[in-house]
Amino acid sequence: MARIAFIGLGNMGGPMAANLVKAQHQVAAYDLSQTAVAAAVEKGASAASGIAEAVKGAEVVITMLPAGKHVRDVYEGTVIGAAARGTLFIDCSTIDVETSRSVAAAAANAGMDMLDAPVSGGTGGAAAGTLTFMVGGPDAAFARARPLLEKMGKNIVHCGGSGNGQAAKICNNMILGVSMIAVSEAFMLARRLGLDAQRLFDVASTSSGQCWALTSYCPVPGPVPASPANRDYQAGFTAAMMLKDLMLAQEAARAANATTPLGAEAAQLYSLFVNAGRGPQDFSGIIRMLDGQ
Repeated sequence: MARIAFIGLGNMGGPMAANLVKAQHQVAAYDLSQTAVAAAVEKGASAASGIAEAVKGAEVVITMLPAGKHVRDVYEGTVIGAAARGTLFIDCSTIDVETSRSVAAAAANAGMDMLDAPVSGGTGGAAAGTLTFMVGGPDAAFARARPLLEKMGKNIVHCGGSGNGQAAKICNNMILGVSMIAVSEAFMLARRLGLDAQRLFDVASTSSGQCWALTSYCPVPGPVPASPANRDYQAGFTAAMMLKDLMLAQEAARAANATTPLGAEAAQLYSLFVNAGRGPQDFSGIIRMLDGQ
C-alpha cells in the first residue's frame, strides 16, 4: 500500500482521504483546520503537524486546495523541496490552467511527476467514491496514479498533457452553468404559460431538451427526488464554486482568444446571485433569482 500525504481536508478532500484510508493506504493528513485533521484521524489517517512533516517519506502527495495561489504556495513553498526525488504529485484542486502548468514544470525540474486532476461529482461523490477525475500530465504518471484515483472515483479520464485536466474541468462546468440557467428559464416560462413542471420534465427529459442539469439535477422540486430543489437548495455544489469555475473559464477564454458569450453571461448571472448572499446555496438555486425571488 502507498504512503500518501493528503493536504487540504475540506468538504471534498476529507472524504477523499477517508476513501484512501478505507483502501488500506497510509495517509498522513494536513489542513490548516485542526477540526478537519481530527476528522481525518477519526477515519484512520495520521495527523501531520505541517506540510513538510506530511510529505516526509511519502510516495504520493495529493492536494485539494481553494485556488491557484494556494497550490503555488504549497508546492513551490514547501512540497517540492521537502519531497524525495520521484515522488508523485496529484493536485485535485480546480485552478487556472496557467498556474497548473507552471507548478507542474517546477515539479518536473526537481525530478517529480505531477498531475492536475480536478474532480466533478460534488460532496456526495467524494463521500461515495464516485467522483470523475479529469487528469492532465505524463502518461507514466497517469498510469501510476490511476489505482489511487480509482479508490476515490469511478470515472478516470486522461485528458492529455499538464493543465489539460483543468481545461476539461472548466469547459465542462461552463456547459453545466449555462445549461442550468437555460433549464431554469424554461421551467419559469412553462409555469407562467400554465404548463405543469412534471409535464415539461416528461417531455424535455425524453426529447431534444434533455441534459444533465434537467434529468439529474432538475432545479424545481418534484421531478427528480434526489435534486437539491427538494432540500431547499442545500448545496451539493455551491453557487460560489460555480462562479469560481465560470470565472476561471472566462480567464482562460481571454488568454486563448476564445469567444464564449454564453459563458460570460452565465458568469455575470452567477455573480449577481452570489453577491446577493446566495453563495452557500446549491448552484441550481439560481432559479429563484431568475424567478424574481
